[in-house]
Amino acid sequence: MKTRESGMPDEERWSDFFDPDFILSELDLDPSTKGVVDMGSGYGTFAIPAALRISGRVLAVDIDPQMVEVCQTKIKEAGLTNISCQQRDFVTYGICLPDESADFVMLFNILHAENPVRLLEEAYRILVPCGKVGVIHWNYDPTTPRGPSMDIRPKPEQCQEWIQTVGFQLIRPLIDLPPYHYGMVGQKEEG
Repeated sequence: MKTRESGMPDEERWSDFFDPDFILSELDLDPSTKGVVDMGSGYGTFAIPAALRISGRVLAVDIDPQMVEVCQTKIKEAGLTNISCQQRDFVTYGICLPDESADFVMLFNILHAENPVRLLEEAYRILVPCGKVGVIHWNYDPTTPRGPSMDIRPKPEQCQEWIQTVGFQLIRPLIDLPPYHYGMVGQKEEG
């Protein structure tokens, strides 16, 4: 099941909206991280820079076979061996990883899904104790050049509430990611 659509522009336009290295730094993606999962990886905009940054592995997951193909091509061109792409409907079926198998989960521009709490619960399940979930989303502002319609676009307060409802401690409650995004980081409690 695809999430409610907000439209995906061509890759060049999409990449103009982000500074992935800045965002990953702001969300505390540590170079010593052993396992990252990017749920809704799209073109690999964040998964590939994460693979270049960490000492472990990245799993990039997307429902769209074209996005997976683009990501796989970019990985091959970059000669990266610590990242893999997988086509999977994780909204319906979850991520095919065992419990407590990742250190960091990226939920970027995806919490406009019909059941955002379910995505956060899946992130919580696969995270090790003290693992982190990084969330970014489009500012709640109708003047942004992209993003889901305002009737499904989450406000920062909603994302914060969902993160805490699942059981994460909100360790970075609100991060300004100019010009169009905000972010936050939740951490799973110790075992």
